[in-house]
Amino acid sequence: MSTEVPTGSESYPVRLDAELDPQTSRALWLVKWLLAIPHYVVLWFLGVAFTVTSVLAFFAILFAGRYPRAMFDFNVGVLRWSWRVTFYAYGALGTDRYPPFSLHDVPDYPAHLDVDYPEHLSRGLVLVKWWLLAIPQYLVLFAIFGGGGYAAADGDLSSAWVPGLLGVLVLVAAGYLLIAGRYPQRLFDLVVGLNRWGFRVVGYVTLMTDRYPPFALDQGGRDPGGARPPQEETGWSAGRAVLLTFGSVLVATGLTIGLIGTVLGLVDVAAKDRDGYLMSDQTDLSTRTSAITSPSVDLRDEAPGDFLPDVVTGDFRVTAEPVAGAELFLGLARTRDVEDYLAGVDYVTVTDLRDDGRPVYRAHTGSGTAAAPGEQDFWTAQDSGSERLSIDWEPAAGEWSYVLMNADGSPAVRGDVEVGAELPIIGAVVVVLAVTGLVLILLGFVLVALALRAASRHRRGSLRAPPAGTS
Repeated sequence: MSTEVPTGSESYPVRLDAELDPQTSRALWLVKWLLAIPHYVVLWFLGVAFTVTSVLAFFAILFAGRYPRAMFDFNVGVLRWSWRVTFYAYGALGTDRYPPFSLHDVPDYPAHLDVDYPEHLSRGLVLVKWWLLAIPQYLVLFAIFGGGGYAAADGDLSSAWVPGLLGVLVLVAAGYLLIAGRYPQRLFDLVVGLNRWGFRVVGYVTLMTDRYPPFALDQGGRDPGGARPPQEETGWSAGRAVLLTFGSVLVATGLTIGLIGTVLGLVDVAAKDRDGYLMSDQTDLSTRTSAITSPSVDLRDEAPGDFLPDVVTGDFRVTAEPVAGAELFLGLARTRDVEDYLAGVDYVTVTDLRDDGRPVYRAHTGSGTAAAPGEQDFWTAQDSGSERLSIDWEPAAGEWSYVLMNADGSPAVRGDVEVGAELPIIGAVVVVLAVTGLVLILLGFVLVALALRAASRHRRGSLRAPPAGTS
């Protein structure tokens, strides 16, 4: 006995059916965006679970050549739910009957989706079919559904949303409903055909089949693949689906937190110098006066004040590069001592930096001449010379100021200055993010595994159970 295997789109394992509701309202489509919000919220969470189970299925196919049945049934259920909402809302506007909140097929609902379970899948194709082989299909889907794009204007790229054919056709259908109170059957057949093409591609790129989607626009509400098969027990109760979704959200959250921690750690390592300081860009400070001072750094004397600077910032560092071989002085002292030292002297204080990096100064007028700074004994930290200057400072309570001067106290000061800190808090944050992400990922995978195991056991139990009325 020989069996002829049909070819082309008629035998494609992803089947999509729909029936036009002749009682579709003229104007309900105006508010369906609002009515469908609960479904959009649920589908967002289900989409996270769909992604996690698809990734797990990828590895299962890669190593075992098969798609775990419990994952397959769940993902088909998500696609089925998505198609019902699409059919109700702005992917088709084919019915006013509110979509059920269910992963299972609802026989009396006018939209159905089924996918034949593959007993075996290629280990090699799983590596390329979802991106490389699907590129031609992605181009078709871009034409059907639209998407984000970039346009060049005056040498600049600007983002724009490009409408797809399906959106235009559904808008035309909405106009027919509003004005004529009917949905043209031929337009409906075309809209369903475009959606059918899209869901076939989704089934292929999410690894549910190795059959390449046909380049065929099979229009009409009835899928050419034939009658829908009898629906088997999937084992996915609402509780198990919620457990799987919650676990998947934990996995996704943990991965996101871990990724943030990884990026933050890499930036921390790359941005710090070899001594472990995160330094600013060089700022060219110059003045015709006798000194340049920083704004006052005020560290309070309360209990957190003694602790937070060490934990958050660690030690501070300021460097100054003399210009043209001048001999400079760089010092740190309490603001009150600096003000007393420079009283009556013409100097400036840096108050801000402009967007282009140039400093903004506040002038202090005076007529006296500053004594040589190196001869003073109130400095907490100091350095001087004609080479690169650098001072490190462990924060302490009080008000503090940095001072840049010529070593002999003469006017006309200029130097390239950098400021920075050790910022040990970054390392601590990276560790916290890494640990938190790992815990969430492990907990999430435990919940996902429990949900998959429970669904599999329930399905096997229902298949072994004798039919009703037998003994």
